[in-house]
Amino acid sequence: MIGVLVVDDSVVIRRMLSAVLDDDPELEVVGTAANGRIALDKLPQLRPDVVVLDVEMPVLDGVATLRELRPAYPTLPVIMFSTLTERGATATLDALAAGASDYVTKPSRVANVAASIDRVKDELIPKIKALVHARRGPHGAEVRLASPTAPPGSVEAIAIGCSTGGPDALTTVLAGLPAQLSVPVLVVQHMPPLFTRLFAERLDRNCPLPVQEAADGQLVEPGRVYVAPGDRHLVVRKRGGRVVVHLTTEAPENYCRPSVDVLFRSVASVYGSHALACVLTGMGRDGAKGAERIHAAGGRIIVQDEATSVVWGMPGAIASAGLASEVLPLPQIADALRRAVGRRTSTLLPASPPVAVPALGGSW
Repeated sequence: MIGVLVVDDSVVIRRMLSAVLDDDPELEVVGTAANGRIALDKLPQLRPDVVVLDVEMPVLDGVATLRELRPAYPTLPVIMFSTLTERGATATLDALAAGASDYVTKPSRVANVAASIDRVKDELIPKIKALVHARRGPHGAEVRLASPTAPPGSVEAIAIGCSTGGPDALTTVLAGLPAQLSVPVLVVQHMPPLFTRLFAERLDRNCPLPVQEAADGQLVEPGRVYVAPGDRHLVVRKRGGRVVVHLTTEAPENYCRPSVDVLFRSVASVYGSHALACVLTGMGRDGAKGAERIHAAGGRIIVQDEATSVVWGMPGAIASAGLASEVLPLPQIADALRRAVGRRTSTLLPASPPVAVPALGGSW
């Protein structure tokens, strides 16, 4: 049984969450609190396995609560319950930087009870279970390394996929890459619209490379990082000898849009054996099928190891399938990417301000 502490200043939300979570046979709401101060006082007695924490509350908000909670409970999973607003998104990113495990956005119309319940069941419950199961012990899955097929210096693009725990992991990796990186970096982090723009802006402030939310029709240039927008698949295509971003609203894959699989397939098609993929922490299997394409094309895949992953779903699926050439702790991944790129001199034009070309039609 998984014990959950629900913290929210709204009586309606507390009751809804409690009813939905208690209805699951694996979950039990062991307590509720109307603000962070009450929650902190209850933690020693309730000893929950996971905390669902509202972002905006009186007395002590979610971010402040998390900062007080973490020294005493460094491994306790905490899922932020956030509004889909710029203020809520900013606070949620602050919480993730302060040690939150993951987040779920609140239903925009809580008056629609049926829709709200479905959203909680589909999004919150799987994350609770994945985080708690990951904390309770390693999967012990067999890791089979793939033989590298491309020599250092042959990489022309890096593609990164991540989900649960990804914002912190991605920040660590990008911060370790050189400002004069000779290849572009394409990123899919599972996030909704608005969140991805604010996240890209935050990365841009904290990383040596320029980071931006990708725009449809934009040229892909070396030394730049392109983050897939929420609710859009990011693919790359060749046009006139250059590589161009294409954003699509094709159906979600692995329940995700953007999807890592979609990005990886396009990267395999455009860059072939010169593609370097990296899969960081995340629940589910998004990226596994795309990694097969990159591996078959002769490209390389590096994944984060289980010990440093918040959830070892996405990287674990690739490692278990024998598709990863390296399985590394998070602190070593940036160096591994740098070594793989080597001292390659880009054949593309030097980085310049983003240039748009006409949007491409069709679907990927």
